[in-house]
Amino acid sequence: MTVTVRPERAVRVSIDVGKCIGVGQCVFAAADIFDQDDSDGTVLLHAGGKDAEVPAAHRDAVLEAARLCPSGAVAVTS
Repeated sequence: MTVTVRPERAVRVSIDVGKCIGVGQCVFAAADIFDQDDSDGTVLLHAGGKDAEVPAAHRDAVLEAARLCPSGAVAVTS
């Protein structure tokens, strides 16, 4: 897990599908940001791609998702 964030700012979230083991903790923590691939359960971003800027309103949920990810597939930076 990588977490480097300044308070009350938008954050950037990145996913590494190769590390993802499909547990889905990211979706439970931040369903507005993350989803799972129907075929194998790996992490997806609703925004598409492998990284996205996340508004400050979702900051805490995204940080929790990164903390809960057992494989370190979710990284958050400011």
